[in-house]
Amino acid sequence: MAEDDKQGENGDRVYHRPISEFEFLEWKRKKEDDASARRTEAARKRTQDIAAGVVQMNGRELFLHEPWVFDNTLY
Repeated sequence: MAEDDKQGENGDRVYHRPISEFEFLEWKRKKEDDASARRTEAARKRTQDIAAGVVQMNGRELFLHEPWVFDNTLY
């Protein structure tokens, strides 16, 4: 059976129609919006967890939240 001749659940052949450029751009925008929302939510949760002391900070976060740790004027 060729790849184009796929069968559905009840044995009927399923034909796929090509999508238009508008449909593709709409799908792409929605996908990017969803990804952006997930990144924003993850960043917000990470910020809350850092403030609560639940997770360990990386170097950049430590520099932004506790810059006195990197003060080299004492040496």
